Amino acid sequence: MALKPPLTDLPINTADTGFYGGFSVSVTVISKIIISLLVVWAIVWPEWAGEVLGAWNTVILANFAAWYIWTVAFFIIVCLGLAIWPTAGRLNLGQDGEKPEFTNFSWFSMMFGAGIGVGMLTWAVAEPVAHFKNNPAVIQGTNTALGADNVREAYVWSFLHWGLGAWACYAVAGLALAFFSYRRGLPLTIRSALTPLFGKALSGILGHIIDIVAVVATILGVAQTLGFGVDQFVAGLTRIGIGGLVNAEGGATSIGIVVALVVIMGASTLSALSGVGKGIKWLSNINMVLSIILLGFFMIFGATFFGATAFFVGIWDYLLALPGLSFNVYVSDGVEGSEAFKLAQWQGWWPVFYWAWWIAFAPFVGLFLARISRGRTIREFVLGAMIVPSLMCFVWFAWAGGTAIDLELNGEANGVILGTGNGDMIFAMTQFMLEPVSQVLSWLMALMIVVLLMTFLVTSADSAVLIVNTINAAGDEGPKGRPHILFWGAALALVVGGLLVSGGTGAIQTAMVIGALPFSIVMVLMCIALIKAIYNDGRREAAGIATLSDDIDTDVVPAE
Repeated sequence: MALKPPLTDLPINTADTGFYGGFSVSVTVISKIIISLLVVWAIVWPEWAGEVLGAWNTVILANFAAWYIWTVAFFIIVCLGLAIWPTAGRLNLGQDGEKPEFTNFSWFSMMFGAGIGVGMLTWAVAEPVAHFKNNPAVIQGTNTALGADNVREAYVWSFLHWGLGAWACYAVAGLALAFFSYRRGLPLTIRSALTPLFGKALSGILGHIIDIVAVVATILGVAQTLGFGVDQFVAGLTRIGIGGLVNAEGGATSIGIVVALVVIMGASTLSALSGVGKGIKWLSNINMVLSIILLGFFMIFGATFFGATAFFVGIWDYLLALPGLSFNVYVSDGVEGSEAFKLAQWQGWWPVFYWAWWIAFAPFVGLFLARISRGRTIREFVLGAMIVPSLMCFVWFAWAGGTAIDLELNGEANGVILGTGNGDMIFAMTQFMLEPVSQVLSWLMALMIVVLLMTFLVTSADSAVLIVNTINAAGDEGPKGRPHILFWGAALALVVGGLLVSGGTGAIQTAMVIGALPFSIVMVLMCIALIKAIYNDGRREAAGIATLSDDIDTDVVPAE
């Protein structure tokens, strides 16, 4: 069969006027109904919601753990393969000869901030400490919990969860969206990335379903981030002297949850209404300055040598372990308390949860990466989007988490850090370090972390609202109606609040793992579609057939 030009026109029906003017009514309304039902269910019947979500979590861990593990391994292989493949690596994510809009520094900064900046404040300290307490090597009896022999293993797992696998999820989504939007001229929405497989059928119901799945996954993925953030924000407010927000166990009370969500979502909605050029850009600049100050504090006044050792040795250990860990699946024997049961349970709590989180976050971060990466080659995009942000995560984990481990390992902290919740660890550690010097400095550091946390959370929330509206508007990045921004801001707050009430962060985690499952299938198809498109474009170029939207004769019947 003779080669034909690729598909460069994918019409998506949007309302011309009225309340939904500019939006795909099918995608927007159904997405709103699904999220609204989830909110009502979690708030009106919290116990029932908690029980059902718990049961579903058990089923998913028993049947889909391997799918999540192997899918992310596939994403890593695809990304690195595209960078190495000559035909793919040299392709420009735009028209031939187009130059990037942003400098490398700005590009890297925005990638990090959008991807996992907020996670660093919770997990850069909490995760190395958690794996220092327990990991598969401890469960199997080869390492000692809280022992010096367990430090390197703690960093292997920390780097695994925040390294190449995480960024491969984002890179797959971003690469596919950028390729089909900026080379093909298709709408900047998820369905466009599947045109080599389904062609113009994506203009109809099939495409609507794909975009709806992406919207729901995005809301649940961002809800997970906000759920952790609310706990930490409340802990921070308590540290700076605002009482009545935590219970006897140290968790956020209902009042604490409401206060945190009103502040965070109120600010994020106002920022979203002001648009990318004002609110989000301004907040991102604050994020970067405060992040540098905080990281510099840990590197200079924390465990400087310990952190450097954790960084370099940790990367070496991680790269050696990566091939095995990327495919290893622990299978439970069904006997509660057995080693096999504990290993499978641990894998569900950590790698499976993280892979689902990154997949659910991928529509949001991927679309954002696509928007800021136009004009870069595929090789440049893959290497830049996977390696540099991974190294930034490793720096945070090495010096922030390393300081906490070092203080506990040498006995100085004496359980002050280990005895607190995940969200409170960074506050407990900085207070322990600074309070003997100056209570004022300790309070100011806690205040700075609270401000940084809030700006990160607001940036994530308002960016997510704008991205959801872009998908609902068939890829249109122009101004969106204020009522829709207000709806998604409120919906996001209610999803977080409702799930926290029905089962804490565990309920959000389960809902997110469930929501990520259908989108993981979409992402696998995106990989296949992208490889097919690049392969066919190579054949087209050899045959002298145009592959770029600006060069294609629209009167010729397309192949996709």
